[in-house]
Amino acid sequence: MLLIDQLSVELAGVQVLRRIHAHVLTGSTVAVIGRNGAGKTTLLRSIMGLVQASGGSILFDKTELLEQAAHRRSSLGIGYAPEDRIIFPTLSVLQNLRLPAEVLGLSAADLDLRLQSVLEVVPQLEPMLARSGAALSGGQGKMVALGRALMAGSRLVLLDEPLQGLAPVLAEQYVQSIGRLRRLRPELSVVITESNAGLLTGMPDQTWSLERGSLSLEQHTTS
Repeated sequence: MLLIDQLSVELAGVQVLRRIHAHVLTGSTVAVIGRNGAGKTTLLRSIMGLVQASGGSILFDKTELLEQAAHRRSSLGIGYAPEDRIIFPTLSVLQNLRLPAEVLGLSAADLDLRLQSVLEVVPQLEPMLARSGAALSGGQGKMVALGRALMAGSRLVLLDEPLQGLAPVLAEQYVQSIGRLRRLRPELSVVITESNAGLLTGMPDQTWSLERGSLSLEQHTTS
């Protein structure tokens, strides 16, 4: 589904990613583990077109993502929850969730179906729907960012450091949501970055280790 081949990224004269080669299979969950500064965020931002690659290729099925404008990549069915959440404070939680699907031009019926699917995966969002984005805690914002990524991501979802800074209760709820996602949407591919591999124990089908911009396959399991 997603084939990253010899991907290199240089930022401000620093080589951040070095000839990355990796393959995400349809329906698989991949954990990308690395220290802060290892290049995890840059890898996801490269897929989304938010940083420019200096070499290599990113194929999403037969589409070369590096030839697609950043704003067109979500229309291919790719959702992204950035590390810093980026919740719009003047919009309600419901409006934040609906926004990417509205931008994609989904019909009202399809938008409602997708919203119901998201609320099945992340039921904690339902009592917050009318709340202002400005009234959310950091952990609640992470849950909204997950839901928003799922509204756009019908085929692939990228989650950047989703458990970082979460209280234990919210972290457990987030992990449970990923478990429901794998059960309810088995066709969806998920890539999760994390500094602490122990927080994702038993979750990924593949674990990649990213160190100083170089990637290695750490383990492979069958879910």
